[in-house]
Amino acid sequence: MSSFSDSSLSKKLNELNNTQQSIQTLSLWLIHHRKHSKTIVQVWQREMQKVKSSVRLTFMYLANDVIQNSKKKGPELTRDFATVLPEAYAVASKDADDKTKKSLERILTIWQERGVYDKTFVTKIKQDTDLGKNDSKPAEKTKKKVDEYVATKPKHHKSKSKHRDREPAVKPVAEPVTPVAVVPAKKKKKEDDLSLIEEIESMPNDPTSNTGDSEALVKRLADLEHSASSDAAVREKIAALPPEVSDIQHLSKVQDKEAAVKLASQVEEACILLSEYNFRLNAELEERKAVGKMLRDFIVCQREQLTEAENKDYKSRLEKVTNVRLELSSHIQNLPDLTLLPDVTGGLAPLPSAGDLFSLDQRH
Repeated sequence: MSSFSDSSLSKKLNELNNTQQSIQTLSLWLIHHRKHSKTIVQVWQREMQKVKSSVRLTFMYLANDVIQNSKKKGPELTRDFATVLPEAYAVASKDADDKTKKSLERILTIWQERGVYDKTFVTKIKQDTDLGKNDSKPAEKTKKKVDEYVATKPKHHKSKSKHRDREPAVKPVAEPVTPVAVVPAKKKKKEDDLSLIEEIESMPNDPTSNTGDSEALVKRLADLEHSASSDAAVREKIAALPPEVSDIQHLSKVQDKEAAVKLASQVEEACILLSEYNFRLNAELEERKAVGKMLRDFIVCQREQLTEAENKDYKSRLEKVTNVRLELSSHIQNLPDLTLLPDVTGGLAPLPSAGDLFSLDQRH
């Protein structure tokens, strides 16, 4: 990941767009540089005040993703964002349309439900920005839509069956929901894994990254153990969803308006649950790509260090052998020249005997 600076963050915020990939990519980058949380929050608030009102919701989506996904790594960003959120919400909700206000309120509701921020903090933001003032519960809204449709629906002839007379009243309530495959087939999973590996291998090397930081790599690998795909609680909720929310055939079993309202509410809750879980899964996928790249770079770095260490070892051994060779050559050169010794071809004179030695001493 590129190094952090005020200017680089401003540039990335200016390039931010309202797509899931853009928001998640920048969110992961900010979480990676969470030690600069105060600067991140200040620049985010400053740039948010400069953009158009239509882009401010995207900034709030970015803040939401950063706040929620950084909790498991540290409280810095959650804590520092809390200091500017009231003012940021005031800016974001100013001159915003009803749809934008509803999205802004939905973010606050998620924070409260998940315990990101306490109820007092969330309520104060809502009161200061008038969010939720005229909002009603989803079931009440759905009921209103059903009532409007029932009031304007055409009368059917009595000759038609009761089942056919009720069927049109259900269709406008909720659109069919495409079933979401939480666990893909083994073959598809294998193909996805190979595709992911190829994508990681094709990623360019980042010369500014600290590839030798094993502690950071181990920490990010440990964080993946608590990722979205390991969230058993959410997966159980998805598995426990009633079949009515994903099978259009069950619409024929709806017999009255109350049942239609109840089903519409269930479908809406299921859509929110699946949408948020898919958002987390996409964020996890991006994190796994980043960690996979870190692993690749780390392995390359270790191989380079091993090769360098082996080369140093060989050089050290070569240097020692060279020194021994030089010392041996010097020693050979310092040996006496045998050609300068007297000729002893005829043999040396015999040594004197002990008697000869004593006799010599007496003579003297």
